[in-house]
Amino acid sequence: MTFELHPRLAADSLHLGDLPLCQLRLMNDQRFYWLLLIPRLADAIEVTDLNEQQYVQMWQEVRQLAEVIKPLTSADKLNVATLGNMVPQLHLHLIARFKSDAAWPGPIWGVGSAEHYTDADISQLKSALQQACDHLPIHWV
Repeated sequence: MTFELHPRLAADSLHLGDLPLCQLRLMNDQRFYWLLLIPRLADAIEVTDLNEQQYVQMWQEVRQLAEVIKPLTSADKLNVATLGNMVPQLHLHLIARFKSDAAWPGPIWGVGSAEHYTDADISQLKSALQQACDHLPIHWV
């Protein structure tokens, strides 16, 4: 079987690039600096579906991005979560949180309506992320 992105993830996010294991996506909601990492593996639902090497690689990619995102955004807190209640495909959320954001201090899920990025906003965000991640093995799209 081959990797196929869940339709809900495809509809709600924008493909930024690919790391060695995971697809890097931006949730299309400018209220939050919200990235997704989705291992490009068929039928991965739980972290326990990964072999040891894949598991280590996934968390290495999470750590590498987290080390960039928090200082890049000056976030008060960086949330890293795997839920999968609505979308069963294994995916990780990396969310820069701010005391001033629309959902602070609670979870962001179900708060208000998404405010989509403009093309200019996406381009600016992606450019800043590319510069900050220039040392990481990301193939940008």
